[in-house]
Amino acid sequence: MAEATKAFQAAVSEFDLVGCPDKAPDTCWTQMQTFMERARELRKAANADKLGPEFWSEAYVLINKMEKGVAVGKDMGAEALGTNRPLVFGSAHDLYDWLDAHPTQ
Repeated sequence: MAEATKAFQAAVSEFDLVGCPDKAPDTCWTQMQTFMERARELRKAANADKLGPEFWSEAYVLINKMEKGVAVGKDMGAEALGTNRPLVFGSAHDLYDWLDAHPTQ
């Protein structure tokens, strides 16, 4: 759990420092995918965690919002991705904060 939490929070922190260096910064698709990879690893670790699903329920809601945000797909265009970026990046930052407020160790 600690590794997954650290990897997720590192991805969010790196994004906060670097932003979207994509050729099309209005989409940030690469960064969304990085967030999702780390969020999926976090979900997998949470599923196996002894604290159980009740403890992780808020985190699961935030990860689901992120999933909804990337569901539009890369080829949907900047406008669609721009609309869904808050679901991914906003929820990722909320999850970062939630993880800080709910340490597992």
